[in-house]
Amino acid sequence: MVLFRSLLPALLLLVLAASPAHARAIDIDDRDAGGAAIDGLPPYLQCVPYAREVSGIRIYGDAHTWWDQAEGRYARGTKPKVGAVMAFRPNGNSRLGHVAAVSKVIDSRTVLIRHANWSPINGRRGQIEDNVQAVDVSPENDWSEVRVWYGPNQALGSTHWPLAGFIYASKPKPGEQLRDRAAPARAPVLARANKPAKAELAARDGDPIAAIIKRELGI
Repeated sequence: MVLFRSLLPALLLLVLAASPAHARAIDIDDRDAGGAAIDGLPPYLQCVPYAREVSGIRIYGDAHTWWDQAEGRYARGTKPKVGAVMAFRPNGNSRLGHVAAVSKVIDSRTVLIRHANWSPINGRRGQIEDNVQAVDVSPENDWSEVRVWYGPNQALGSTHWPLAGFIYASKPKPGEQLRDRAAPARAPVLARANKPAKAELAARDGDPIAAIIKRELGI
């Protein structure tokens, strides 16, 4: 027994040395991720609680709902800014979308982002990646699609991921509305220049369609 007690401190040191390193501490609200926490992080940390934590943008729910939820609460736009949330649309197997926070703007086509649950690292999902590249590959340089750094390949992924845009931590300006670029274009309003001539309509007085056109155009 005396020998065991004398060896106990050494045994404890060996156990601690063999234990895996803990994930870095961060206070995550895991209402979106579910499950019990391990080492202070939920298993398979989702992108949403991490993006919310690092950006300060208090939106909850699946990533693909963030863009619409932000309307009227947060300013939105198509240009990256430090601290903004990059809102990904669902695409392929990514049915719930994705969100990431911009940490640095390099140039008009390149930013660094912070996000979670993108690349598997050391065989584990739900890992955090800080300051990795995202590159705008849209033809018009409007940040409507991007390529994103993929850890296992140590390079940009080949997929062109569609973006809804950027959500900023500031409040929207009064009356500010950003048209959703994915929304279908509205039918053009009938131009006055394209009005049928009065003589043409007069020649079609017996036509009920002509009567409707005259009434609508005040002829």
